[in-house]
Amino acid sequence: MQITKDAVLAALSNVMDPDLHKDLVSLNMIRDLVIEGDTVNFSIFLTTPACPLKGKIEADARQAVEKVAGVKTINIKMDADVPNDGRLRGLVEAPIRNAIAVGSGKGGVGKSTISVNLAVALAKSGARVGLLDADIYGPNIPTMMGIKKLPPATKEKLMPAEAHGVKVMSMGFLVKPGQPLIWRGAMLHSAIRQFLTDVEWGELDYLIIDLPPGTGDAPLTLAQSLPLSGAILVTLPQAVSLEDASRGLGMFRTLEVPLLGVIENMVGDVFGHGGGESLAKAEEIPFLGSVPMNGFVRLSGDQGQPAVLAQPDSDAAIAMQGISETVAQAVSIAALDEDANKQELKINITE
Repeated sequence: MQITKDAVLAALSNVMDPDLHKDLVSLNMIRDLVIEGDTVNFSIFLTTPACPLKGKIEADARQAVEKVAGVKTINIKMDADVPNDGRLRGLVEAPIRNAIAVGSGKGGVGKSTISVNLAVALAKSGARVGLLDADIYGPNIPTMMGIKKLPPATKEKLMPAEAHGVKVMSMGFLVKPGQPLIWRGAMLHSAIRQFLTDVEWGELDYLIIDLPPGTGDAPLTLAQSLPLSGAILVTLPQAVSLEDASRGLGMFRTLEVPLLGVIENMVGDVFGHGGGESLAKAEEIPFLGSVPMNGFVRLSGDQGQPAVLAQPDSDAAIAMQGISETVAQAVSIAALDEDANKQELKINITE
């Protein structure tokens, strides 16, 4: 019996994406379908290479095609095509599909550590990732990524440094070690805009942006200069940190930046646990997860080897890897929902 493409696609149309609640065929995830005798070859293009349900989707697709009469061998290639969030970023010439800000209501909550490990975990999954250190007052990202200087610039653009598969730009590359950074609003505004316009980022699936702590000029400048896919708020579990985190949430809402959720960092005996989850519940936004306090995370940051690479089996690294998958999932769902809404609006207008 000859196997047809229609029969294979009919079988795959019964396989649902667990997050998007639509079948793989209608989502255009099935590509490069080739039939060679009793062998079926095809690719599944997920909405993010960091998809936590990758294994389940592949297994479900294989099981569905096995039921097609005559099929003996199935070769599946797992790939990804990260959707664009649809926001126009006129200042940036390079296509940045999704821009995610990581902020906090106060300093000392491990925001930069979360930013670094989030970026590296996404790159580890196969995504094209940039990391912008917009914490102008305390640019620690170069140290945490193990980078000392930028590569030579071109005539037109600064070239970002690169480490662990992530493109990196920071004011820390442009000032002498220990030099105090005293910025007025206009200077800060100009510096952040230059990091967006004068850097050769190339095409990125995700640009992770490490914001300064608090609710000052930098988040406002960023929101005005680069429409954000969403923002993540990092907090410690204890009450004082949560009070500041609430102000951070209010800032993002005022700037009309979508809130992807809250991360509770340094969970354990010292700072307690559960406060971040309670805040997320009270504010009716997603809780992205908790990261246990682990001395190795601090040590790995000092050595320029992010924990998700240096000690991937540690409890903190596992938590941050899971959070990266949750964030990628949320961004993809939001982007596809936005696209669906635009399509629906277009149809209604046409009618």
